[in-house]
Amino acid sequence: MTSDLTAENSFWTTQRNGEVKLRMDKNSEDEPPVTVPDMIMSAATKYSHYLAIGCKYKKSWQLLTYIEYYEACRRAAKAFLKVGLERFHGVGIMGSNSTEWVIANIGAIMAGGISVGILCTNSPKACQVIAETSEMDIFVVDNERQLQKVNQIQGYLKHLKAIIQYREDIQEVQPNLYSWKGFLDLADGISDEKLDQIIDSQKPNQCCALVYKQGISGPPKATMLSHDNITWTTAATVQSLEYKCPPNGQEVLVSYLPLCFAGTQILDVWVAISVAGTVYFPSPEAGKWNGPARAPGTGFLTEMLREVQPTTFCGIPWVWDRMLDSLKTKHLDSTAFRRKIDRWAMRLGLNTNRRRLLGQIHQPLCYGLAKKLTFDPARKFLGLNHCQQFLNLGLGLPRNTLDFFLSLNIPIFDMYGLTECSGLHALSSHQAFRQLSCGKALPSALTKVEKENRENVGNLCVWGRHIFMGYLNDKVNTAKRVDSQGWLHTNDLGFLDVDNFVYILGNNDDLITLSSGEVINPSPIEERVMIRIPIVRYAMLVGQNAPYLCALLTLKCQINPETGEARSALTSEAVACCRKLRSQSTWLTDVLYDRDPLVTEFISQGIQEVNAEAPSEAAKIIKWVILDNDFSVGGGELGPMTKLNRTAVAKIYQEDIQKFYERSPSS
Repeated sequence: MTSDLTAENSFWTTQRNGEVKLRMDKNSEDEPPVTVPDMIMSAATKYSHYLAIGCKYKKSWQLLTYIEYYEACRRAAKAFLKVGLERFHGVGIMGSNSTEWVIANIGAIMAGGISVGILCTNSPKACQVIAETSEMDIFVVDNERQLQKVNQIQGYLKHLKAIIQYREDIQEVQPNLYSWKGFLDLADGISDEKLDQIIDSQKPNQCCALVYKQGISGPPKATMLSHDNITWTTAATVQSLEYKCPPNGQEVLVSYLPLCFAGTQILDVWVAISVAGTVYFPSPEAGKWNGPARAPGTGFLTEMLREVQPTTFCGIPWVWDRMLDSLKTKHLDSTAFRRKIDRWAMRLGLNTNRRRLLGQIHQPLCYGLAKKLTFDPARKFLGLNHCQQFLNLGLGLPRNTLDFFLSLNIPIFDMYGLTECSGLHALSSHQAFRQLSCGKALPSALTKVEKENRENVGNLCVWGRHIFMGYLNDKVNTAKRVDSQGWLHTNDLGFLDVDNFVYILGNNDDLITLSSGEVINPSPIEERVMIRIPIVRYAMLVGQNAPYLCALLTLKCQINPETGEARSALTSEAVACCRKLRSQSTWLTDVLYDRDPLVTEFISQGIQEVNAEAPSEAAKIIKWVILDNDFSVGGGELGPMTKLNRTAVAKIYQEDIQKFYERSPSS
């Protein structure tokens, strides 16, 4: 037995059947370790007749209560055992969010396998790498397109025993291919006793899920999460946020972000089970928005929110941005009198909510009127009129976005986490809020900052029971990430204030080293550009090994609500900004290549204002260019959760970057 398998001594392991030492806090009453099946059984027992999950097929909702949900998961677990799932072998799930997705996910864990969520956009080659490293016995796919990927690679997969397709009719019969119903029918061949024996043999410190992370180079890393990683993080999240729980009320949630991401799964699957909420999934028809590349559209989402009326909603920056666009368009399309009322209400809303979040509860007399005239209609327009909690997952939101929603009585709570800490580490809430902070660490989790500079900004390290077990079969990278005391080195830059609020200010991988040797963190500068120049959607600094910084800018363009792809027309907000400048531009092409001197001058002035705040000469932007496209997931500039992919952008716009440095800045 290798040394990294010894549970008593090590916080990490790289072996699928390894066990780890849990980071239990001896001085506090920490949550006792439980397995995922224990958590689900507890919910099913306690809340058996409450609605658990629903998915829309054609025009009717198919709903399951908690006891039906639990029984369906057990049935899937038995069927997995029947087709030959082995202990600690993978079950790959590749498809859009659905009832079948979560049942397969939980069933795989109950059966002693390892659940492996796979992005729908992965290539056959990427699927092959994932299937081989996870020793995948079973592939669960949603449609014919995903099935074809598996068919292309199944000759290379020595462990593959079965493929299950849960949506669309099977086009061609294959010996190892099952429909969802045909698969579940296999459960009758396995006894309850056999399944219970496997469930009882599972330990909280063993692996039950793999999350694959695509790095800048090389194959994707397989992050191992234990039962305790999932159940403890879930309990800590519930403790930190304000979820309703029967019989005092029931949460209503929508699940539309990819479930193969750790943070999404904690909130949409595990927290929902823990508080006995009802989760609704988009209909298969609505799911067609993702096209060849997964780009979150908001067309189907807005309709779904209006129908389902969630009580907690989680967005990512891209989704909040789309909502902001649609609200501003609605505002600009209304009458002059209506716009005047909205501006008054929003000023009042921003001032009142800023004070409220800092603990002041005095509410002005006319606040109720502002709520009735502006705040309530805005929430209703978005389908969020029953919502009590607004969460943001992924990168932190810029100040102007947070302020805009706060002025409409929609306080958005930023959250921070990595796959390596089960998706969540710090959360903002009604009790723990600071503007531009992602909140406080989960209860019993710790945060520290190493190698601080003069501004107290340094490398963020985190500690707690949410820290992953290790990277599968990768001791070198695991040892780099987790030190001997069990601290996870996040590679993110940030600081802690005196009240232990966490602030994220960038990532070490994004730092730009100029030819002078000066190191620049681009993130704060890029945010200032987007605040100072409101027609700019994205700003990305470049200058690695170059003499000075330059900026790639995209303008705010309309987005196709179904596909998420950028159009050529400017948004209503951008057009309104142009009109204030006395510019007649309405299309991106009107502005490109300095065709509109008024817009060019406006951007130049904004860049000068940003430069006036620069801490050094090296941190000033010397040149800039407007790109001929807004960034999108389909274009490759944004990742699946719409995080800026700097490497891809630098590659796509290589020519523009080269032109910056062909002539001296004075020419």
